[in-house]
Amino acid sequence: MKVTGARIYLVSVGSLHPVLVEILTDEGISGIGEVAVAYGIGGTAAAGMTKDLVQAMLLGRDPFRIEEIWTDMYDHSFWAKGGGSIVFAGLSAVEQALWDIKGKAFGIPVYEFLGGKLRDHVRTYANGWSYRCDTPNEYAGAAERVVRDGYTALKCYPLATPRPDGGIEHVSRRTVDRSAADLAVERVLSIRRAVGPGIEILVDLSGGLTTGETIRLCRRLEDLDILFIEEPADPFDLGALLKISHHVDTPLAIGERIYTRHGFRPILEAHAADILQPDIGNTGGIMEAKKIAAMAEAYSTCVAPHVCASPVATMAAMQLDACIPNFMIQEVYPYRPREHFQLVDHAPEGDIKNGLMRIPDRPGLGISLVTDRVLPFLWAEI
Repeated sequence: MKVTGARIYLVSVGSLHPVLVEILTDEGISGIGEVAVAYGIGGTAAAGMTKDLVQAMLLGRDPFRIEEIWTDMYDHSFWAKGGGSIVFAGLSAVEQALWDIKGKAFGIPVYEFLGGKLRDHVRTYANGWSYRCDTPNEYAGAAERVVRDGYTALKCYPLATPRPDGGIEHVSRRTVDRSAADLAVERVLSIRRAVGPGIEILVDLSGGLTTGETIRLCRRLEDLDILFIEEPADPFDLGALLKISHHVDTPLAIGERIYTRHGFRPILEAHAADILQPDIGNTGGIMEAKKIAAMAEAYSTCVAPHVCASPVATMAAMQLDACIPNFMIQEVYPYRPREHFQLVDHAPEGDIKNGLMRIPDRPGLGISLVTDRVLPFLWAEI
């Protein structure tokens, strides 16, 4: 079997821009993957990076030789060494698609190549439910809806403000005034009052504040029994993360903007975080995320994979969730527009019951693109 080409889709759904790749072979088997930069800026650049990788590193090659191809992309694209989200997101999408091809060819899910299942279901936490909330009462009402929908864990952004396009605006210039900090605490307090003590609350700070202000805010939240605080520091400031961990008792999580095992290594060596959150769609792919999870296990650290993109990314994450012993909880966005889930034939978010998502048993990633839905977004064909 040889790779013959690819299609790259630059999708636009509301405020999101998922980038999807479909790798084609001479035996009619195709595989899909996702470039996980569905929010923020960089979708077009990542689509271009994916196109360059396919053209330079993939055409005519055996898609089963995934580790070899990954190594060549890392070693010979030049910018991958020390690279950031654009390089590694493109590389990750290609790697996912190759696993999808291999799984379909053998008729088994990807996780079967990686040791098989450790569990049949994964616990999830709902994200995105609070994006239109501003007042503490609005947070409380939205949180109650999430719990009524069966979720036992939910994440919020207490420092963020709603945007007109449905997204959220994070802190800028590294500071907020006292009233904004007080409002952030009141928002989380209102959630806890609304959902009670039996529901897990996760708080995401998106690395927005100075180290000292982060410590002050985190300590004010400690009595609210927070499951973990995500991105308490800039992801590249290991010293700040370590200082915060020394002053805050709540578990700390980081990883959506850390790339490959090389990026996670110093965090583990410093014991600076309790939970790692690699995103399969930008950290290097499925196998790279499994290697990160294995490193984390050696440091008694658990993994809660980050997901920010389409259902393709969710299914890729579930291949990892199925086969790592130190899995903690999986992020999902169940409240996105219907068109977001209609990009694929069977979005896993629709199957969540009581906060649990069943590990898929279909071959490959277990999901297919709906041609009529993605074709209008075709950006490049190789």
